[in-house]
Amino acid sequence: MASTQEKQYGTTPPISEAMPTPAELAANDALIAELKKQNNFEGAAETERRHTTLQTIQRITTEFVKVVSNMKNLPQSTVAAAGGKIFTFGSYRLGVYGPGSDIDTLVVVPKHVTREDFFEHFPSILMRMAPPGAIEEMTPVPDAYVPIIKFEFSGISIDLIFARLALSSVASSLTLKDNSVLRGLEERDMRSLNGTRVTDEILDLVPQQKTFRTALRGIKLWAQRRAIYANVMGFPGGVAWAMMVARVCQLYPRATGSVVIGKFFRILRQWKWPQPILLKNIEDGPLQVRVWNPRLYNGDRWHLMPIITPAYPSMCATHNITLSTKTIIEREWDRAGDITDKIYLGQAQWQDLFSKHSFFTQDFKYYLSVNAASRTNDAQHVWSGLVESKLRLLVQNLENEPSIGVARPFNKGFSRVHNCMNDEEIDAVIAGHLQYQAPDVSTETTDAAKDPKQAAAAQGDADGMKMSNGDLADAFDSKDHMNMYTTTYYIGIELSADGTKRLDISHQTKSFKELCQSWPNFNSELNALHISHIRNHDLPSDVFGPGESRPERPKKKVTMKKRNLDASGLELLSMQ
Repeated sequence: MASTQEKQYGTTPPISEAMPTPAELAANDALIAELKKQNNFEGAAETERRHTTLQTIQRITTEFVKVVSNMKNLPQSTVAAAGGKIFTFGSYRLGVYGPGSDIDTLVVVPKHVTREDFFEHFPSILMRMAPPGAIEEMTPVPDAYVPIIKFEFSGISIDLIFARLALSSVASSLTLKDNSVLRGLEERDMRSLNGTRVTDEILDLVPQQKTFRTALRGIKLWAQRRAIYANVMGFPGGVAWAMMVARVCQLYPRATGSVVIGKFFRILRQWKWPQPILLKNIEDGPLQVRVWNPRLYNGDRWHLMPIITPAYPSMCATHNITLSTKTIIEREWDRAGDITDKIYLGQAQWQDLFSKHSFFTQDFKYYLSVNAASRTNDAQHVWSGLVESKLRLLVQNLENEPSIGVARPFNKGFSRVHNCMNDEEIDAVIAGHLQYQAPDVSTETTDAAKDPKQAAAAQGDADGMKMSNGDLADAFDSKDHMNMYTTTYYIGIELSADGTKRLDISHQTKSFKELCQSWPNFNSELNALHISHIRNHDLPSDVFGPGESRPERPKKKVTMKKRNLDASGLELLSMQ
């Protein structure tokens, strides 16, 4: 009798189907213990609260569709059948969420409910049906690339997006896996569906979801600690890291999560880029839409590390990666591979893999400080996001300078508030000086702030957004200080190995400023941008974490000629 052939996951046969050894099982237990120690899992009560919150949002969605249907005087039979359903995606749907994680949620409605209905009526119905005081910090962003309503529901952060299907009703049994649901949709609705469709495909394409989730938790924590987790800045984002982990799971279908992590770094480091990572063969579909194809589209040929989404229409999740960020990612894979080898030899622990990056403490001698400033907080949300969205273009231009080997952007910005008394102090703040920083307002990183307008603008939506400039009168506090708001992005500069001591990046920085200031909503009375060079021993104290220290200023060498040299001998030419 012929044996039943096991399902093959992925586009190639597995490398190994070996069962885990006792040592590998022990390493997996140690990995899970370390992840728990790192507060990577949330408690059962918190998870149950998430389930309850989503059930409430589902009831609110059904009521929202019913209210809008009645407002449009539809027959009661149509109203009763209209339905409406929520789907989740991202870390929650993948099962790798932790304490404080957002829940990415998609509201799917029938064709007679519009996006305008969603932004006009959903917030009020949400407030009415939620428990008293449950809804906080609601921020609708209707003109974003993927329109969103962000709010806190009983302390849980919800990112709510919207999609309208070309169906007269949306039943509770509806799934989004069939490509036919994309027929007749607007581009925005198709984009909104993409997150859930990609997430569901990833889960369907891994041999063991439990193993995948353990490995992905480890890889996400490692990437975040090493500051290489940020799609906007030219590093892989959450879905790209998930697809890379899923591909390794396909190659080792019976391995433990710890083994998948160990194999992950070596396989990715040896990958023959730009050969794409695919979880399945790219499929054609029923629509006239663009699907990733470097043979057909010239732009796709320039992707350095293509990782392709499995759901139709397939697209590249890593198109933002630059030569410098690719170099940094590969260095981190080398480092992590060495550590995981030592873990299996008993010479290192999992906590060593998750040690924090050294971007500010030892990686670079030279940095660029890109300082976006505004006179009102409202204006700063979008202006800083606009600057962040363009930052990788500055990095790419810096890479063209022969004297620069690597230009590495840090994966988040530092937002500060300043109190100024006059124009001279305002100019100093714009130039990056911190002596007027408000003592009662702590520096906050852009990822911790979780501002939806800033995030939307950073994703490239600023050109279509109406920037709320606020009232300049509100910029003064009770002591007649003029408040200034800044967000500073840092780029580490590594010189090339040719021994040059001369660095002129005035053209690159000037072009970048002109690019940002050409934004239609730029207002020179509200917004400013300044780029300056800073040495490691002059970095501000608030970029260092607990236990970290600023690099020491090296002793200056006595030279006969007076030149614009720093203590390490780099000649710095004007950048402004």
